[in-house]
Amino acid sequence: MTAPASILLVDDDADLLRLMTMRLTAAGHAVQAVASAEAALAHLAVKLPSLVITDVRLPGLDGLALFDEVRERHPSLPVILLTAHGSIPDAVEATTRGAHAYLTKPYDAKALLDKVGQALRANAPGPAPVGGDGAWRREIISRSPRMAEVLAEARLVAATDASVLIAGDSGTGKELLARALHNASPRAGKPFVAVNCAAIPEALLESELFGHVKGAFTGAQGHRQGLIPAAQGGTVFLDEIGDMPLALQVKLLRVLQERVVRPVGSNEALAVDVRVLSATHRDLELAMTEGAFRPDLYYRLNVVKLSLPPLAERREDIALLAQHFLLTLAERHRKRVKGFAPDALDALVTAPWPGNVRQLYNVVEQVCVLATAPLVPLAQVQRALQMPSAEVLSYQHAKQRFERDYLNQLLKLTSGHVAEAARLADRNRTEFYRLMQKHGLDPQQFRADPLTAPSGFSDSRLSGESGA
Repeated sequence: MTAPASILLVDDDADLLRLMTMRLTAAGHAVQAVASAEAALAHLAVKLPSLVITDVRLPGLDGLALFDEVRERHPSLPVILLTAHGSIPDAVEATTRGAHAYLTKPYDAKALLDKVGQALRANAPGPAPVGGDGAWRREIISRSPRMAEVLAEARLVAATDASVLIAGDSGTGKELLARALHNASPRAGKPFVAVNCAAIPEALLESELFGHVKGAFTGAQGHRQGLIPAAQGGTVFLDEIGDMPLALQVKLLRVLQERVVRPVGSNEALAVDVRVLSATHRDLELAMTEGAFRPDLYYRLNVVKLSLPPLAERREDIALLAQHFLLTLAERHRKRVKGFAPDALDALVTAPWPGNVRQLYNVVEQVCVLATAPLVPLAQVQRALQMPSAEVLSYQHAKQRFERDYLNQLLKLTSGHVAEAARLADRNRTEFYRLMQKHGLDPQQFRADPLTAPSGFSDSRLSGESGA
């Protein structure tokens, strides 16, 4: 059962204080009521509430001064101001400096409860760690029910040695979930080795995974241990497994089936004891139907499938992640920024986030580096959000986009003539076909009528007689 949110209520009007306490208590909140700003500061020194609601006009230290003290000492603690008509301009000005909201007297009960609910959601803590011990998933910041379901499943499967396939869009945190699985497993004390299959050139990938012996190929001047043997007793995480070449998929399947690795150039197989986790943003079932991914390997890897939701489907995590990133980055860049203005936070929460958590981190880093005040204003967040999505692409996905565009241009130039396109790309035809298959390109889509073909290509070539 969730504990009631604690609210510190500050007003020198005893009748109003009593009435608001009754209404907030009836709504399920725990209320501490005090009559002065000085008493409120004394209370804050002992126990931090989830929300402060204060009248602007108070004897002694007024509500705006109290807000300034709260903002200085506890920048993430939301404050709602209660104001009479004459002090509205002061309250509005305070919201530009970080006050969550203001309400005018006499206040509307529904408006009060709505503002309280908004403030509490923005400042809500994350959920209790799954299984009572959060160390295994400490890198995953979330209060989302969707993520809680994924983490609960991850904790269950972590205790086994089953292979896990993690699916999700780019930037959703697939490697973080893989690390969490490893941390919660009996293999936690052994190595965790992450390999991005798409980032390593195809010619080197086999050597990187399995190792090689001296003289195995030109430049192999000594023995080298592969990344899979290096994870002995622990976990290997194969990211972007959907980009692994078919020839190498066969060899990986042997590792999974026989638990042995044969280094490149060696006649001896080495026994390995590793758990294999994999991830992809591709549709592997579609890749199987297109012949780009082996079904037997797919079923070996996909014993359990965990799917990470995009950030747009876990919006309750955005404020939590943004504040966490901001404080971490502020320390790294030696900045004194402490939080976001309420309207700036609203802009982050409602943004589309095509690049998911990776894009959010990028935006927060930009506003942190450029920050000149303790609170990040709305205008700065809006400028950062205007960055084109390409700015937050990972290197590998930018490379893939370029590769597909490059193939498109060649096929358009040659009217779908594969042999000619391969010649222009300085690649053999077999490799060029493989690249087209990887990107789902059909040369027939680029075939042109002979009359509209580019000059320099004969009718026989355009008709495909050369074997394209």
